[in-house]
Parts: sequence; structure tokens; C-alpha cells
Amino acid sequence: MIPLSYAQRRLWTLCNLMDRSSAYNMPLALRLTGPLDAAALRAALRDVAERHESLRTVFPTGADGEPYQRILGMDEVTVEVAVVHTDDGGLRSRLSAAVAEPFDLTRDIPFRVTLFRLGPEEHVLLLLVHHIAGDGWSMGPLAVDLTTAYTARRDGRAPEWEPLPVQYADYTLWQRELLGDEDDPGSLGNEQLAYWHAELKDLPEILDLPYDHPRPSGGASEGGTVAFTLDPGLHRRLAALCRRRGVSFFMTLHAALAALYTRLGAGTDIPIGSPVAGRTDEALDDLIGFFVNTLVLRTDTSGDPTFARLLQRVRDTDLNAFANQDLPFERLVDALSPTRTLSHHPLFQTMLTLQNNAAPDLTVPGLAVRAEQVALPAAKFDLSFDFTEHTDAGGAPAGVTATLEYDTGLFERATAEASRGGWSGCWRRSPPTTRSGSGTSTCSPGRSGTPYWRAGTTPRGRSCRPCCRSCSRRGPRPCRTAPR
Repeated sequence: MIPLSYAQRRLWTLCNLMDRSSAYNMPLALRLTGPLDAAALRAALRDVAERHESLRTVFPTGADGEPYQRILGMDEVTVEVAVVHTDDGGLRSRLSAAVAEPFDLTRDIPFRVTLFRLGPEEHVLLLLVHHIAGDGWSMGPLAVDLTTAYTARRDGRAPEWEPLPVQYADYTLWQRELLGDEDDPGSLGNEQLAYWHAELKDLPEILDLPYDHPRPSGGASEGGTVAFTLDPGLHRRLAALCRRRGVSFFMTLHAALAALYTRLGAGTDIPIGSPVAGRTDEALDDLIGFFVNTLVLRTDTSGDPTFARLLQRVRDTDLNAFANQDLPFERLVDALSPTRTLSHHPLFQTMLTLQNNAAPDLTVPGLAVRAEQVALPAAKFDLSFDFTEHTDAGGAPAGVTATLEYDTGLFERATAEASRGGWSGCWRRSPPTTRSGSGTSTCSPGRSGTPYWRAGTTPRGRSCRPCCRSCSRRGPRPCRTAPR
């Protein structure tokens, strides 16, 4: 029997504790405008399921009580397409209802398809993948392979693609071999576990943020979202700051978030979660699977450092974390044994992500394809910040779009809105600019060396998730998340 990967094992446990929650459903919704060939679509979906074993894997329990991966043959799999007739007025609620439908991982393949028919030549295709079978990066290969297969099937032929070099089950076994026995002092697992033990010793269990409501005891509530942007001019100024300071754009966001939390009264010991793609071999790039790993980035904001000094601390923290990214977050939780509760995420409650990858090409002859916004069924974290960098045709900074996802059981929308205004307003009014010869950074004109969180109006709290390609000794892979 094929064991679950470490990430899958923890998620399987969480899903059982949460009684088939939809919190880990990952939606990709595509609006299709033009004449749709329904038969070609059904054939293409089957092609994709055949190509990726992870989409046709179920997770039953063995005689020992442990779950295992059972990969179904294509003769056992039916990729059904549920067709729902609606209009634009009813689309949002029907999309939300479809996304919120849970999977039974013991018998359901973790891949579900719904086609919303808004008119003869207007459809929205919802591809729903359970997180146990995929991650944010996986949405790219899923969309690309589906458009490739649909184009081929519409032309009356099978898709002509290179076979995948490995499948997810191969990765599961390789991961265990890579880490080795954690009791072996010479193993990679032992080395990285020792690093994280020292790095996260006496980590605060929960940050004291300005919550609007007491923390529920039964787990996360519905997720709400607030969108905001950083304009191209501000993006260019921040990119220039990064070049001068030798840091990545993500590190600048990370430092700003840590400083902001300190200003809000969260203390000077700030843990923030960050996903890394976990695809340390190019053979995994085109594979749908649960590879993403989560790092805990612990920031020390004590001593009223200038922003320049704080950036240096964050750079050191992030580089060391990226160099020790192989140890699964699940093993770290087991080893550190934080308080186990459904009321909050272990080790951190804020996630920060930066996406700076090119969007996949979804060109389909005869169809106009664009992403459709989907409301998320539940918040996985108290706060989650998702930034996406954009560049122009010449590769120059062209602005940043961002989404704040918040737990509605903890925060009111007004608080999230104020948080957006505080974050983006602070950057727009007074982005950190290095003062020549002073070695300090400021956040407002005429405040040379003023600590960031003491300058200007105190904004409300925020968070995010990170990925940085350029700043690890081994080069961590950027992390893609599903379009929202």
C-alpha cells in the first residue's frame, strides 16, 4: 500500500476532525464565452484524469487504521460534469454552493466538475480539487492540460503531450527517502528538525491582534475577502528599495507586516506563515499534487529598529527558513507539539503569499477564457494576505494586486476594510526610502530613522503568504495559488 505524504496525512486527520469540511476545497472557475463543444469537454476532462493519478486517488483506511493512497484505474473512474442552468444574477450563490459541497475522501475522487450554463454561448466551468490532491501551483497544469486536451478533442484527436516523468505516488516515497530517519544524526530530517526546534523555541501561541469577536471554539468561520492594489509608481519605488537593500519584494512585504503587527499591540515576537512550492525538482513542475510546504517565519521587531534594520533581520530569517524548507510542516507540528485545537492554526495564524509567476496561457480556439471570482467557503487562517506582482511587456513593475482573506468569526468587514486602507495608504503616503548616508529608512518625510510602526497613523491588521524564487541558497520555488 502507498502511504500518504506527510502533508496529506495531516490534512486527512484535519478533515476527519472537521467532519468532511469544505475548508480545503480548491476552486478554479473559468468563464467560457463562445460555442462550447460539450462532448470535447467531457473527453478532455477524462484525458486530464488519466494523465494525473492524483485526481483519481481515494484514501481508504487499512486494517491498521492508517489511510493509504488507492489509485483508481480509468475503468473505475467517471468524471461527471454536473450541468446547472442559471443566469448572472444567480451564478454567485450557485457557485458558492458547489464549492461548499464536501468530498468523502474514502470513496470520492478528489476532483469534481460543474458547468454553469448562462446562455447558448456563455458558460462558467468550475473545477473543484480537494487540497489533498493538489495545491495552488497545480491549478496551472490543470488549466493548461485541460485547454490542450479540449483543443485536441474538438479537432477529433487525442492530445499529444509528453508523458509525465513521475506521478505523485513516486514523490511520496521519494520524500521519505530524502529526509531519512529523523533519529539519525546524519539525516537531512534530523538536521532540519534541529534547526526548527531552535528557531521556534518559546514561540507565542497566538498573537494579540485587534479582534472584533471572541475566538470560536469549533474552528474557522466563513471567509470574507477584501481586495486592494498598489499602483505601478509605488511598485517601482518599492522594487528600487529592494534592489538597494539586497532583499526580495516578498521580504519587504514581510517586514512591513511584522512592523504593522507590532504597532497593533501584538508584541515584538511575530510568527507569520509562508508557503513554498515544495517542487524542488523540475520533474514535478507539471504535476498536479499536494507539494506545497509551509514555513514559519519568526520576526524579532524588538529594540525599535529602523525599517532598514528590520529588513536585514527579515532577510536573514527568510534565507535560513528557505534553506531548511524540506522538513514538512506536519512533522514540525508533531515535533513541537503545540496546543492541539480547532480554534486556531498551530504555530501561526497569519499567512503571507507573494505570487510573481506568469499566468498560464488559456488560449482556446473559438472560446474566450477568463478566470471567474469564487467566494471561499471557510477561512483557513485568521488573516491571509495574497499579493500578486504584475509586469509590463518589458518586465518592469506594473502594479500589485492583493487580496485579504479574513475569518468572519473574528473580524467584521469594516475592520478588514480599514486594514486595507491602513496598509495601502501607509505605502502610498510614505513608502520606506533609504536616506543617503544615514543608513536608515523612513516612512514619512522628515522622520529620518523613525521606527516604521511609530510613524504616521496606526493602520489596522493584515496578513499574507509568501514565495520567493531568488533569495534562498537553493532557490525556493514560487508558490501559486488558485485564482480567486
